[in-house]
Amino acid sequence: MSRRWKAERRRDPYRRMARRRGYRSRAAFKLKEMDKRFGLFKGARVVLDLGAAPGGWLQVASEAVGKRGLVIGVDLKPIRPLGLENVRTVVGDVDEEATMEEVKRLLPGPVDVLLSDLSPQISGAWDLDQFRQIELARAALRFAERFLSPDGWVVLKLFQGVDFQDFLRELRERLGFVKVFKPKASRKGSSEVYIVGRYLRRGKEAGDES
Repeated sequence: MSRRWKAERRRDPYRRMARRRGYRSRAAFKLKEMDKRFGLFKGARVVLDLGAAPGGWLQVASEAVGKRGLVIGVDLKPIRPLGLENVRTVVGDVDEEATMEEVKRLLPGPVDVLLSDLSPQISGAWDLDQFRQIELARAALRFAERFLSPDGWVVLKLFQGVDFQDFLRELRERLGFVKVFKPKASRKGSSEVYIVGRYLRRGKEAGDES
């Protein structure tokens, strides 16, 4: 890590605010901003968070759904316990059927909000990293196809780049509502944006003629 990067990290107001408020990551404020803008958690009881480590989004979702709700977090690595009664975590790969089956076992019903902050290991080869990010978004959509309620919300992290517009067109064919949103809490210079969508079209609704 460079000295400049470390200095910027120390000065980061969202990082300081996360520490003061007890959130695991500064990313908590990205989700709070999206909820304020779109009302993601209004009436929500079941939330599925993919790529949930270290747990900042789980904390925000837990607060939003309350004691009667349930938040399930999935990540490749174990998430240190949050001490929240309405949060369950799964260690698993989103591309593996076993992970989907474990999520199914924990769900009490349809998912109201599906969050994906999944990210690939950054290689530095930008076209490859963006391709991998899109593939992770596709994996999240497979969970949505299986578990999301008809009017449920989907939040997908993407990187802007050469394939972004093509994938965005694909999403607009599959979702009745699609917005591209860049939270103020995203780091300056970051290419990340979030797709906020609703009303997932399934099967032939989405143009599947099989």
